[in-house]
Amino acid sequence: MSARLRGKVAIVAGAGSVGPGWGNGKATAVVFAREGAKVICADIDLAAAEETAAIIQNEGGQAFAVETDVTRNDAVADLVGRTLGRYGRIDILNNNVGLAEIGSVLDLSEEAWERAFRLNLTGAVLTMKHVIPVMQRQFSESGEGGSIVNISSTVSLRHTGVPYASLSATKAALNQLTRNTAVEFAAQKIRVNAVLPGLIKTPRVALSSGLARIYGDGDVEAMWTARDAQVPMGHMGEAWDVAYAALFLASDEARYVTGLELVVDGGVTLRYG
Repeated sequence: MSARLRGKVAIVAGAGSVGPGWGNGKATAVVFAREGAKVICADIDLAAAEETAAIIQNEGGQAFAVETDVTRNDAVADLVGRTLGRYGRIDILNNNVGLAEIGSVLDLSEEAWERAFRLNLTGAVLTMKHVIPVMQRQFSESGEGGSIVNISSTVSLRHTGVPYASLSATKAALNQLTRNTAVEFAAQKIRVNAVLPGLIKTPRVALSSGLARIYGDGDVEAMWTARDAQVPMGHMGEAWDVAYAALFLASDEARYVTGLELVVDGGVTLRYG
């Protein structure tokens, strides 16, 4: 690796994986560490966060796991406090927490709607609320701010065949939150960008019985085939594709990039635009 994040401290919120394999947050945490970052693997599932941290440590990297509920202000404050206690700074925040619940406005309960907003939007608000002051202090002390990378989705841009009312609404809101925050803190060299994954083959998708019914009548392999066929490149992406997009935005190579929505979808949104 090229050590593009050497000397940097990164919080990856949602660094665990819901099942065997590589989710976006897990892959991102490992890629950040391979590029030299000290990584805080935060997840509501401590065992999943510890698994990711162990992979990094076994490869010779630096990481530790923290059990965190990003929808709770006190939990996020504790996460930031523990990170500062260990490393003294925060250079990168990667928000990977999210909920993709299938359903139109006719299907979703009020509770499901509010749950999506807390996980997909409030979590990013709270992490940024606690991390940005740290980056502001770094700017005032050394002229260095930081980089925030929010993971959104292409469903924030257009309908792609699945009724994702809450996901599309919350991720569209996250896009606009990213833009606004980018402008507000640009003068302090705090960059805020978003990655918009399309059809990605992850454990979360594999475990979604609802998606399997929509795509393949309950057959997961049929679902994979159908999703591959939607992509102009002929195949879904992997978590590593999302991770490397996040790496670029987190690195100094993107020092003049802020407020960007980086689409990672193999051309799906071009076909359905």
